[in-house]
This record gives sequence, C-alpha cells and structure tokens, in this order.
Amino acid sequence: MRVAAVDCGTNSVRLLVADVDGDTGDDVIDDVERRMEIVRLGQGVDRTGRLAPDALERTFKAMRAYRELIDRHGAVRTRVVATSATRDADNRQEFVDGVREIFGVEPEVVTGAEEAELSFTGATKGLLRLSPETEMPQGPLPPYLVVDIGGGSTEFVVGSEHAEAALSVDIGCVRLTERHLREQGDPPPAAALEAVVADIEAALDRVEAEVPVRRARTLVGLAGSVTTVAGMALGLPFYDSARIHHSRISAGQVHEVTRRLLAMTHGERAEVPVMHPGRVDVIGSGALILDRIVRRFAFSQVVVSEHDILDGIAWSIVR
Repeated sequence: MRVAAVDCGTNSVRLLVADVDGDTGDDVIDDVERRMEIVRLGQGVDRTGRLAPDALERTFKAMRAYRELIDRHGAVRTRVVATSATRDADNRQEFVDGVREIFGVEPEVVTGAEEAELSFTGATKGLLRLSPETEMPQGPLPPYLVVDIGGGSTEFVVGSEHAEAALSVDIGCVRLTERHLREQGDPPPAAALEAVVADIEAALDRVEAEVPVRRARTLVGLAGSVTTVAGMALGLPFYDSARIHHSRISAGQVHEVTRRLLAMTHGERAEVPVMHPGRVDVIGSGALILDRIVRRFAFSQVVVSEHDILDGIAWSIVR
C-alpha cells in the first residue's frame, strides 16, 4: 500500500510517502519521497501558550507543497500526526482547521505516550533485522532505549520487540533555547548553559523514576539534533543520510561534538557542512540533551537512526 505520513513537530514538518508491505513477514518499507522543512511551529509557545500566526503560515505553506507531492505519487491513505507544540497551544483549533483544509483529514494531536510508541516502532523495525554478527558487531542488543529529541519534548521508550515503557518530557531543543539561551550571548555564557543542564537533569530524574532506562543495552537516538551530531562526529563533508543511518557514535564523540557546538558562534555553526540552516540556533540545546542522556545512563555509544516517528506512522496506517 502506498501511504503518506506527515509529522508536524515543534521545529519541523516532515513527509514520508512510502510503499509498505507487512504481509510478507519481512516488514518492508520502501521510501518514495522523504522531505523535511524547518517551520518552527513552536515559536514562542513555551512563553505565550499560543501558536504564532507567522508560524502557522510557514507550516501551512510547507504542508500545501506536501499535499502536491502526495497527489503526484498517488498515496491512497494519509495520516497527519502533530506533537508537542500543538498539545501545548491554546489556539490549537486554528492548526486543526488548517490541516483539515489542506489534507482532507483530521490531524491527530497525539499524546506523549502515543508519540513515543510511534517513534519506537519506526526506529527499531530495521534494527531487529540486523545481524549482530555481521552488519553491527556487538549490537544492537535489546532491550533498546529509544530517545527522540524533538523541538518541544523528548520521548524515552524502553522495549525489545515492542515498547514496554514510555515517557515524554518537556525538554526539547527549541523549548530550552527559547527558555534559557535566547539573547544570552553567542556562544552562550556558562550560567545560561547551567540553566539548560538543570532543566535536562530534572527531566531525567523523572525519566529514571518512571521508565526502566537502566535495563536497556542499546541507546538509539532519533531526530535532527542526533543526526547532526552524528554527521559532525563522522566528519561528513555534506549531509549523507545513508552514512548516518545506523552509525554508531561513541560517548566520547558525543561529548566532543557537544563541547565544540557550545563554543561556536552562530556563524561558525552555520558553516558546519551537515548543519541544516533551521537548526543553527537550536542545535546546542539538542546536543546537550543527548550529551546528558549518555552521561547520566552511562551508555558507551548511541546508535543513530534516520527512521523514526514518520516510519511508525506509515506502519500504523497499514495496520
């Protein structure tokens, strides 16, 4: 079945058009089109509690282009999932109405637990097919801790073949940047970074209390902050999803890349070959979230996945 999955997060709106076949037992998903636009839908939501008019218009503009692609490729079913920013917004109905007009379907403003389940499914199906003895020696071994670092929230899911425990916490690269780093200098001063770390550690206290993260043998990292750190650690001359997908980045590399990013100016970050322009001002907070997770739970490495909630949404349509 050719399906279209749209994921509208706090920082970006993404599209996957794919052919999905779950009937053969191989759980095959073949990409037809995969797109991402930075729209910063969550701009100011942490402060105002509302979606800004210009943020809504940026998002709807990207979605109209996606609708054209969906029609061109002949997807027979579409599912639109919205995450952290729209959960928090007082005027979320404006978003709902706009999405319905564009796609002809109701957007599903999923709970944090639902978001986590979709992310886990998308991230781990490919890992389950890898042979530890060939493609990835010494792993990936279940149980997995799947961490999806978004713009407004971060999802933590522990499981083996299926998600067994999950939690969404309100730390994300956009939210933390707006809360602590905006207008604090470039690069940010130590006091501002300490405030970011304090918020992250408070969230991780809750994660550790509610999710059995220390049972996990493999950390799987998702989303743009993680893939950007991976691209920098690999020294890629341009963003190469094939090289990044299922790469293994050591804890030492995560710490070093995070240190470098936090010491850079905006202009220096913009010159990083793998950096998307829309991530330049928020990547420091995103990298710091990953860095503190690796430190807190003593993982020796992170397995990076380019497959995430979009793939989980696609699978959910077929099911």
